[in-house]
Amino acid sequence: MNPTDILILAIGGLVSGIMAGLLGIGGGVILVPLLVSLGNEPIKATATSSLAIVITSVSGSIQNWRMGYFNLKKILYLGISALFTAQLGVVLAINIPPYLLLALFGLLLLTNIYLVQLRKQLLAKGNTDKTPFNPTIARIATGGAGGLLAGLFGVGGGVIMVPLQMLLLGEQIKLAIQTSLGVIISTAVSSSVTQAYAGNVLFIQGIILGCGGLIGAQISTRVLPKLPDHVVSIVFRSFLGILSIYIFYRAWLSYQGSAS
Repeated sequence: MNPTDILILAIGGLVSGIMAGLLGIGGGVILVPLLVSLGNEPIKATATSSLAIVITSVSGSIQNWRMGYFNLKKILYLGISALFTAQLGVVLAINIPPYLLLALFGLLLLTNIYLVQLRKQLLAKGNTDKTPFNPTIARIATGGAGGLLAGLFGVGGGVIMVPLQMLLLGEQIKLAIQTSLGVIISTAVSSSVTQAYAGNVLFIQGIILGCGGLIGAQISTRVLPKLPDHVVSIVFRSFLGILSIYIFYRAWLSYQGSAS
């Protein structure tokens, strides 16, 4: 790595940490594209992202705990199933072509925009806390989906856990974000250990990203409680929309490269 790459990684980690604490997404949706753009294979990008997310999520969750926003019971309900499904995600990621992995990631982002909008529509109809789902099943499904996607895409799983908590469990967006960040610790540890064993983790890059994320998460977890819910929702959806366009572009380039 040259000094420019180190600077890019540090700044990218800082930005991802800010987004992690602000949106509860772990930061992988920034880290994976960043690592790919620096010339790393998608599988190594997802693996290294998981390592960085461990550092970022621990930092943000400690700050949430200090501020009284760390609900251990809710986190454990989601985290147990996520811990196991993260392993399945890693196995799938290792065996999926890079262009397909990126394309699926883009579809995931677009799906989450719809899920957040769907929850907004339910709130507008007066369904603030009531959901038609069994809470236990909903928690298992939410945590399981987050863990699967954490292992598959190296994103921590928050991009799906936040919308599903809102939709299936009737959680407000800020609480969903804070809970998601705590659950991400278990999913990131689970997936990064397996990826490291497979030889896919770039440790130096991951630590640089994680240190930047540590600082960013400390900043954003302090800002989140002060923001209106509708502002957080708009930022979340806008961010996913912009990022999905970039991911589809990278998937197309990867497909062209494999076909040539």
